[in-house]
Amino acid sequence: MPSPFAPACALIVALLPSLQPARAEAPDRQRVDRGRVLLSQYQCGACHAIPGVASAGGGVAQPLAAWSRRSYIAGRVPNRPELLARWIAEPRALVPGTAMPDMGVGDADARAMAAYLFSLE
Repeated sequence: MPSPFAPACALIVALLPSLQPARAEAPDRQRVDRGRVLLSQYQCGACHAIPGVASAGGGVAQPLAAWSRRSYIAGRVPNRPELLARWIAEPRALVPGTAMPDMGVGDADARAMAAYLFSLE
């Protein structure tokens, strides 16, 4: 005699893949590589030391090594990719009075630069 729970069990088994937590997607390698180039083009290395970026040995501002391990941006803003991109594009909108200059970085460039920085472990 079939179990009265068989239809419910079949439904649960069918739904199991959708009940799994979403995995963080691997960063797009092209975006990461583009971000590295953009960090050089926008001359971020004039102030910051940035691993993997040619001529980025600045000692005026924080070094950006192991960026993905940091908890905060500028000691105040949670370190998440979307907030880092906004910080790069509009630093004073997030932290008024910051010494970080507005370099005229557009949204797409800021997202690519953030992707590169988050690749730094």
